[in-house]
Amino acid sequence: MSRTALVERTTKESDVRVELDLDGTGQATSDTGVPFFDHMLTLFSKHGLFDLNIKTVGDLDVDFHHTIEDTGIVIGECLREALGTKEGIRRYGCCFLPMDETLVRVVVDLSNRPHLEFRAPAGTPSAPNMPFTLVEEFCRAVASNLRANIHVELLYGRDGHHIAEAIFKGLARALRHAVVRQVGQRHQHSMQLRLQGLQPVGAGRQFVGDAADLRHQIGHRGGVDALPFELADLLA
Repeated sequence: MSRTALVERTTKESDVRVELDLDGTGQATSDTGVPFFDHMLTLFSKHGLFDLNIKTVGDLDVDFHHTIEDTGIVIGECLREALGTKEGIRRYGCCFLPMDETLVRVVVDLSNRPHLEFRAPAGTPSAPNMPFTLVEEFCRAVASNLRANIHVELLYGRDGHHIAEAIFKGLARALRHAVVRQVGQRHQHSMQLRLQGLQPVGAGRQFVGDAADLRHQIGHRGGVDALPFELADLLA
């Protein structure tokens, strides 16, 4: 079943159109009039494996605020629409994202209870051409309109470009983890069942037995890193 969405939103401050394919390959076109923001959205697409086509015309003569916030609103709406009933998804996602001297943690719960917890030290530097406060506004717009609980924390960092980029990448990867469908594209009711009788994973492969047996078998098949998120997590 295709998980796609197309949302358009027009206000006095902006005109936004976003097309999204949740199960894409990370291809993006972004034209918001804010080059650094376009760069961040392209990275968001790449690291989330979302295909995105974004066009925003905003009141840039005033400032970047409405353009960035309103684009975040529509991206959040697209994600919510593409997820539909959310049946069979992981729901939770987490990412620690390093970039040189910077480390960011992003945690997502697709709970239908919108909340953003955004923690960064006072005086966190901005990227040269995009205020750091607008990174938070983007995250808040996505959280509110996706109706997700999103926690973003800058653990440490000095460079404004690196900090913003780590947050966008971390958010994308945490969302990717949360929206992926479970093995067999259905709910798994308990970890116990999954460890004791794992079903086929991929063409021509099947692992049967308990966790110890599974560890032994995958030692000859590329290691845990070659497994889907669901199985790798169980063996962590």
